Amino acid sequence: MSAALELINTAAGSAKTNVVGNVASIGYGLAAIGPGVGVGIIFGNGTQALARQPEAAGLIRTNQIMGFAFCEALALIGIVMGFVYQ
Repeated sequence: MSAALELINTAAGSAKTNVVGNVASIGYGLAAIGPGVGVGIIFGNGTQALARQPEAAGLIRTNQIMGFAFCEALALIGIVMGFVYQ
């Protein structure tokens, strides 16, 4: 892929563009979709579980927070990958 990026940069001539940065931002945008959907599913199903079994609120809430943390970790990894592969 780096050969293609070099070809694009040389074809641009004097108008140099930062193609790598643009690709990284698009990649992060796509990487943020998964955790966003995951967080919605976690809290939506957690709300349903709390409505069905209010006595298990502590366990359900703990599992919700752990699932949220893991989903957000994926989003943070997506941010870091944009910097790592520059």
